[in-house]
Amino acid sequence: MKEQYLITTKAEMDARGWAELDFVIISGDAYVDHPSFAPTVIGRLLESHGYRVGIIAQPDWNDVNAFKVLGKPRLASLVTAGNLDSMLNKFTAAKKHRRDDGYSPGGESGRRPDRATVVYANRMREAFKGVPIVIGGIEASLRRFAHYDYWSDTVRRSVLIDSKADVLIYGMGEKQIVALAEALDTDKLGKQLPTIKGICYVDNEVPEGAIECPSYEAISTDKNIFAKAFKIQFDEQDPYYGKAVAQGHGNRYVIQNSPALPLTQEEMDHVYSLPYTRKWHPMYDAAGGVPALAEVQFSITSHRGCFGSCSFCAITSHQGRIIQNRSHESIVEEAKRMTTMDGFKGYIHDVGGPTANFRHVACEKQLKVGACKGKTCAAPKACPQLNTNHDDYVSILRKVRNVKGVKKVFVRSGLRYDYVLDDNNKEFVKELCEHHVSGQLKVAPEHVSEHVTTIMGKANKSYFLKFKSWFDEANRKLGKQQFLVPYFMSSHPGCTLEDAIELAEFLRDQNMTPEQVQDFIPTPGSLSTAMYYTGINPLTGEPVYVAKKGRDKAMQRALMQYKREENYDLVKEALLKANRRDLIGFGPLCLIPPRYIKRNSSTSRQQQTLHEGKHAGSGGSRKGMSKGGQKKNSGSKIGIGVRKKKK
Repeated sequence: MKEQYLITTKAEMDARGWAELDFVIISGDAYVDHPSFAPTVIGRLLESHGYRVGIIAQPDWNDVNAFKVLGKPRLASLVTAGNLDSMLNKFTAAKKHRRDDGYSPGGESGRRPDRATVVYANRMREAFKGVPIVIGGIEASLRRFAHYDYWSDTVRRSVLIDSKADVLIYGMGEKQIVALAEALDTDKLGKQLPTIKGICYVDNEVPEGAIECPSYEAISTDKNIFAKAFKIQFDEQDPYYGKAVAQGHGNRYVIQNSPALPLTQEEMDHVYSLPYTRKWHPMYDAAGGVPALAEVQFSITSHRGCFGSCSFCAITSHQGRIIQNRSHESIVEEAKRMTTMDGFKGYIHDVGGPTANFRHVACEKQLKVGACKGKTCAAPKACPQLNTNHDDYVSILRKVRNVKGVKKVFVRSGLRYDYVLDDNNKEFVKELCEHHVSGQLKVAPEHVSEHVTTIMGKANKSYFLKFKSWFDEANRKLGKQQFLVPYFMSSHPGCTLEDAIELAEFLRDQNMTPEQVQDFIPTPGSLSTAMYYTGINPLTGEPVYVAKKGRDKAMQRALMQYKREENYDLVKEALLKANRRDLIGFGPLCLIPPRYIKRNSSTSRQQQTLHEGKHAGSGGSRKGMSKGGQKKNSGSKIGIGVRKKKK
C-alpha cells in the first residue's frame, strides 16, 4: 500500500476527490510525518475523526497567496510556530542568530518569521476573512498570558491578543482539538468555548468562578505584581482543581479555562497508532531532508508529563505534572513497525519521555485530586508518597529489546538519577548499563551549589556523586567503559559568582572539562524566567540574584571552561572580583596560573605542563580529548556532551 501523507497541494486534493478541506494547518516547521511533530499529530487525529485536513509548511509570510494554496478551509485555520518557540529557534542566549534550523529542509535557517504564530495568524485572517483561527503549539501555549519576552526585553501581551485568533489551545491539544472540531462543525463554537478545558479565549467580562490575576498593564509596570500574577497562573495549572484564570488586556480579558484532563491510556495508544509514515515529506528529498527527524525517527515515546518540576523547564506548563502513559502492547507494536522500515538497522534510539524513567504517576491520588498545590514531588527532596518503582519501565525495555529484528534499545531521553536513588535501585542501574547505554548516559545535575539547585528544582550534588559511584561500579563489574554525560547550566537565577566558582572547583575535582556550556535562556512561561525578569521567586516572594550583565554572564560561563586559553582573562577577573586569589597559582587546587602563558614558547610550554600536570583534576592537556569531552584511556567515567534542544 502506498504511503499517504497529509494533503499539501491542490493536486493531492483533486486526487482524493476533495473540493475543500475542513482544516488547514499552518506550521513553522517543515512537514515531518512523525508523532514527535505536533502539527502531524493534530492533523492525523482530526483525520481519524473523519475530517479533511491539509498542511502548509513554512509558507512565505511575505506573500498572502502562499496561505491560499489549499483554498478556504470549511471549519478553521490551525496555526502553530512548530515544535519550538520561533524566537528560541532563531536566537541563542546571546541573542545571536543561530546558524541552522533542524526543523527546516537541509537545516536551512530563516524559513520562518519572528513570532511566527502572530504573523501566520494575521496572514490567514487576511487570506480568508471570517474563517475561525485556532492557534496552538509550544509558542502559543507558553505565551498564553502576558509574559516576559527575553528577546525584546519587554513584557508582551498574550499571543492570543496579538494574533487576533479566536481560540488558543494550550498543552498537548488532542482533547481540545476534537472538542473544538465538533463545536465548529455544529456551529456552536461561541456557546461551547467556556466549557472546553485546555483552551483560552477572549471575552468582555470575567466568567463566574474564575480567578482574576493582575492585568497586562499592571504587570508590565511593576515586577512585584508580575510575580504575583505568575504565582496565580502557576497554582491553577492542574486539570482537577485548577480554576479558570482571567487576565485583563485593556477593556478585554484573556480567559484561560482549566487544563485538559490527562489522556487515558487508551486515548494515548490511539494517538500513537495513527498511520504516520515516520518520514519527512518527499518534497524535501532534494534538500537532504529535515535534520530534526534523525534524533527521533527510531525512538519511541512511552509517556508524557513530568513531575520533576525543574524551574527552567516548559513541561510543567505544557504537558503537566501528571504522567500519561501508553500500554506495553502499543509500545511493542510500534517497535515491530520500526523493524519493517527502510533505514532501520536494528537500533531503537530511545524509549522514554520528557524524563525517561518517570513512567507512572507520582502517586495514585494525582489521578483523583491532582498534583499537590505548592509542593513538589521529586526535588530537592522526594515526597514520602512518591512512587519510585522502576519495574514497569524495566519491563517495557525488556519487551522492546526482545522484539525480532531489534539489536539494541538505548535510553537517551533525560534520566532522573535522584529518582533511581530514591528507589534504592542498583539493579536498574546494572540493567541500564548492560543493555541500554550507548557508551554515554546523559544526566542533568545543572549545578552543584545547593541553594542554586534548590531554586532550579534539582537534587543536590550528593545525589549525582552517589549515582556516579553506582554507575562506575556497574560498568566495572560488567567490564564496560561507559561514561556519564552531565549537563551544567551557567547564569541561572540565583547563581552568584561565588556559586559559579564552586562549580568550577567541582569540575576540577571531578576531572571534568565541559566542551560546551549551556547558558540559561529565559524562555516564556517558565518559573525561572519569572525570576530572571523580576528578581523575585514568585512562589516564595524571596529576592533572587540574577546575573544579567553581559560581563557577569561571561565570567560565569568562562569559569566552567577555565582551562581554555581564551577564557584566561575572564576567569582571572572573576577570581579577583570574588577575592579568590587562592585559586590563582601553580598549586594542586589552583584553577589558573598567575599569568597567561603562551604555548608557542618552549619555556612557557614547560611551565604550562608543570601547571597542568600538578593541577588536581585538571585532566592535563586538552589533547587526547574526544569530541564528547571524554579523556581517552582515562580512568574517569565522565564525559561532557552538548545539550540538545527540547522538543
